Amino acid sequence: MKRRPAAEQTKGEQSSPASTEERPLEPVCHPKMSQLEKAMETLIEVFHTYSAREGDKHKLSKKELKDLLQNELAEYLEEQKDATSVDKILKELDENGDGEVDFQEFVILVASLTVACNTFFCESS
Repeated sequence: MKRRPAAEQTKGEQSSPASTEERPLEPVCHPKMSQLEKAMETLIEVFHTYSAREGDKHKLSKKELKDLLQNELAEYLEEQKDATSVDKILKELDENGDGEVDFQEFVILVASLTVACNTFFCESS
């Protein structure tokens, strides 16, 4: 997937170097993207929407992870209401032990939930 700086100007326009450094990347729109390509792009966008809020913009802090789980996965994780649930999820995902969740660790969470949902739907049909 190709991405470009959000502040990238059209041909003939000038932009200041600082303006492109401050802005997040935007997807380059492809009208013929497949459903899977759109899903992958959405996954990347969701991760970076939360990871860019504080600290390292390429990792989810505990607070960012909690916000993401509450806002984006509330239906799938509705049983995880206790206060230590985010700590448990973070501990399981944090393979490198840095106290944060990088994109690869995040994708493992999403893939695991997807497999669990598929199993549930296959068993219930």
